[in-house]
Amino acid sequence: MFELLKALDYCHSMGIMHRDVKPHNVMIDHQLRKLRLIDWGLAEFYHPAQEYNVRVASRYFKGPELLVDYQMYDYSLDMWSLGCMLASMIFQKEPFFHGQDNYDQLVRIAKVLGTDELFGYLRKYHIELDPRFKDLLGQQTRKRWEQFVQTENQHLVSPEALDLLDKLLRYDHQQRLTATEAMEHPYFYPVMKEQSHTNTDGTIVSSGTNTPR
Repeated sequence: MFELLKALDYCHSMGIMHRDVKPHNVMIDHQLRKLRLIDWGLAEFYHPAQEYNVRVASRYFKGPELLVDYQMYDYSLDMWSLGCMLASMIFQKEPFFHGQDNYDQLVRIAKVLGTDELFGYLRKYHIELDPRFKDLLGQQTRKRWEQFVQTENQHLVSPEALDLLDKLLRYDHQQRLTATEAMEHPYFYPVMKEQSHTNTDGTIVSSGTNTPR
């Protein structure tokens, strides 16, 4: 996950949105400990205040902005997708938001993040919701992330993991962590500690941790 953030941090620093971050577009060489973010077919240069196509990203990893047809999105779209991957990883639920179509996808998100927060987001950005959503959404209360912790996944969950997840999976794209900010989150302190013990030739002096970060 930390290596994926490094890839996103680099492409965002180059002014590029990937727009299709998902597990199938991540290749890992475990032997060499290398990660590659692939399939840049939907990537686009970001220009402030420009409207972009919302028909991007794979359904389970689409940010709410795409599902409500908000075209002035930015790099934070990739951070939502990464948050979905993190949720799948720590809760062992793939995909975490499993919508049957784009309408149902937003409903699945609202059942976790709540409808009050969704409507607040829509008001802030003056977004007109498709009338078909009104009956589908209903009234949903925000769930606490701890509700998804079970015996099978509790070894993967920590307060730091839940805090990072909470700061990625936000309706409001402006409130999500950037890739740079996410890399500095306490969840990754063990990884940063390990990397600080890595020689310049790439060999590991201290393995540090076996967590899936």
